[in-house]
Amino acid sequence: MSPTATGPGLPQFFADGGPGLVVTDVDSTLIEQEVIEELAAAAGAREAVARITAQAMNGELDFAHSLRQRVAALAGLPLSVCARVAGRVTVTRGARELIGAVHRAGGRFGVVSGGFVEVVEPLARSLGIDFHAANRLEASDGVLTGRVAGRIVTAEVKTACLRRWAAQCSVPLSRTVAIGDGANDVPMMREAGVGIAFCAKPAVRRLVAHQLNEPRLDALIAPLGLA
Repeated sequence: MSPTATGPGLPQFFADGGPGLVVTDVDSTLIEQEVIEELAAAAGAREAVARITAQAMNGELDFAHSLRQRVAALAGLPLSVCARVAGRVTVTRGARELIGAVHRAGGRFGVVSGGFVEVVEPLARSLGIDFHAANRLEASDGVLTGRVAGRIVTAEVKTACLRRWAAQCSVPLSRTVAIGDGANDVPMMREAGVGIAFCAKPAVRRLVAHQLNEPRLDALIAPLGLA
């Protein structure tokens, strides 16, 4: 599939009040960082983990397997490192403005993350986000074990969250928007009424029709009918 529109050339998607639900990825979409890499830095493993992350986000590795590999590098770190990383994340330019515009139009906003609830939950609370889903790091006596606790947020889980939240809000999928940058976001973007690849990996840009390659989320306010 070749892209139909990029950047400021995006079409007007909704002319009658905007979407009822917008769902975004978190790492490298809603925030500028990849949280797993920030955590790995504390373990002296940033470079190795970053290589695996890049491969997974470009669709070269199975996401769940790659996540387990990366989380294994965190074994022995204090759980408190998550709060320190959460305090350092940088929200993508225009994210707050986009969330506010969605809410003013009566819509809801959700985030789905292959990252970790220990960072995503306080972030969602601070931004007034309505729904969130992320992985949970296993810890014992305040120390990370190097394992994920419970289910892993895969591409399939992200798509299921989009469907479930839309149903909870009585929003048809045709009035949903999904935004992401990695290969594990592609099924969700295809399921939504509008899917937008945001500063995405090369393999993702080849698969998603609508693209925003300008690193600011408020550039979507007008195309989504929220201006």
